[in-house]
Amino acid sequence: MPRFGAHMSVSGGIALAFDRLAEVDGEALQIFTANQRQWQAKTPAPAEIEAFKARRRQAPGIPVASHDSYLINLASPNPETAGKSLAAFVGELHRCASLGIDYLIIHPGSHLGEGIEAGLRRFTANLDRAISEADTGNQVMVLLETTAGQGTNLGASFEELAAIIAASAHAKQLGVCYDTCHTFAAGYDIRTPQAYAETMAGFDRLLGLERLRFFHLNDASKGLGSRIDRHTHIGRGEITVEGFRNLVNDPRFADHPMVLETPKSDDLHEDRDNLALLRSLRR
Repeated sequence: MPRFGAHMSVSGGIALAFDRLAEVDGEALQIFTANQRQWQAKTPAPAEIEAFKARRRQAPGIPVASHDSYLINLASPNPETAGKSLAAFVGELHRCASLGIDYLIIHPGSHLGEGIEAGLRRFTANLDRAISEADTGNQVMVLLETTAGQGTNLGASFEELAAIIAASAHAKQLGVCYDTCHTFAAGYDIRTPQAYAETMAGFDRLLGLERLRFFHLNDASKGLGSRIDRHTHIGRGEITVEGFRNLVNDPRFADHPMVLETPKSDDLHEDRDNLALLRSLRR
């Protein structure tokens, strides 16, 4: 069975994310390693790092990903923004390596009017530079997240992600995080067995399914090809439970981490409901 889980808050201490995951009986975790809305990120203290690692040892086998800051745009044509983004992403890689986090997920950024090809070139060059400067080796795999294609955002097509990987000097360190809401909004349908098969065949042809390491499970409030990124609870959006049924029963992803990024209250009851529904879809 896929490893179902959720993005969890690190409020009060980064290790507490594991306690919150346990509250919903999760088997995969995503976090932010620092405040995602500040350029100057705080480095976890040695005691925090050890507490995180100790808590993870108590939950063996749980894959962990970090999502990078929403401020980062490695495709920006603005030199100041690009410089800040590069430094921030180096910091993200360093924090993941120090915490022993497997994956670092990044959006391919926005070209801000410069055009897709120019944006992809700039993103790839800055990503390569950040990976080289961080020098964390193979400790952290960078996952390019599929996007909805809002505005000038890059990464809405499998072709764009494939172009980044093909041009990167660090292609072996790159994988893909598949966001169900984003790809649906970008025009990739999974609601019927045939549509699902066609979408995954396209992914395999352009990127290779071996690159697909992590999933974000979010239903979509807006329609197929809307290019609008609006997450909602499983089965309450346009993807419907049938789309998720196709995905969670695909034997090729039987051991993959699949985490929720849906709205939640402090008591996490929404996560419990969504995870229970996903598990009920398994044949």
